[in-house]
Amino acid sequence: MQNNRPSHASRIWSWAGAALAIALFAGCEQVPITNLTPTTLPENPSQIYTFSARIAPKGSTYVEGSVNPRIVIDGQIHQMQRSALGQDIYEFDYQIPAGRSEVAYYYLVSYRVETNQGEEVREAYTAVQRANLANRYVLSLEVNRGPVGARVSVLGRGFTPEDVVTFDGVPARTVFDSPNSLSFFVPSVEAGRNYQVRVSGGSGQQPVGTFRVDSVNLSVSPASLNLRTGETQSLTFTLPNPAPTGGLLIDATTDVPESIIMPEVVVPAGSNTVTVQVTGGQPGSGSLFLQGFGAGEIAVPVSVQ
Repeated sequence: MQNNRPSHASRIWSWAGAALAIALFAGCEQVPITNLTPTTLPENPSQIYTFSARIAPKGSTYVEGSVNPRIVIDGQIHQMQRSALGQDIYEFDYQIPAGRSEVAYYYLVSYRVETNQGEEVREAYTAVQRANLANRYVLSLEVNRGPVGARVSVLGRGFTPEDVVTFDGVPARTVFDSPNSLSFFVPSVEAGRNYQVRVSGGSGQQPVGTFRVDSVNLSVSPASLNLRTGETQSLTFTLPNPAPTGGLLIDATTDVPESIIMPEVVVPAGSNTVTVQVTGGQPGSGSLFLQGFGAGEIAVPVSVQ
């Protein structure tokens, strides 16, 4: 038992080691560094990006005003400046060369502390940080609610003609306006609830935001169609209020596509009615279905003789 007891010398070394560890830890805690730079930086035409950090000196031995913050990017040291965003925030604007998709950096801070021998310079630094440059990103939805068929824009960058907007996975009819804008028509989904909107394409899926689909009443006249093959009859769709900017797409489906020949139905912006011509095709009986309107679905019986 006596051989297992620590000697007086070993206890002294243990205490000294613990004291040294505490001192080093306290020294590191004199100037904590918090990285405020996002891990993804949207590309911009000037290729200049702002790197920022919160550097908040503390501790009784810290010499007030002695903090000197720098950032090391691509092996080069750059001086950081105080930011107007808030106290203890420092920033640096760096122009990243064209063609880069990632940048590595870390923060390096020197400061002075009071010791028994006078003032002493110390340093604190972070681990290596990485940020990706995104040439494709979504900024916002033009609006965050509307009825089925409404045309809505998505603003961002890096869009392609292959991109498709989805509502909880349900694809919407999507229009490629430009690399900075997409438009979509709110799909025929259940009204009165919220949906997660995403842009899907070759670069994967990106969240856009939440969109609420509102219910809107729609009347159809006549309430049913009886046609002969080759015969044409008018069908009028009426909304209680004028259609929004971009018009309102009335996405009609049918269970007898060979029997019904009709154009796409879009109520023009500012109007509350539109009339289309429906032509009888092959003989058959079925219906036109309009989802997302009124109580949920409108069915227009169609018979072609």
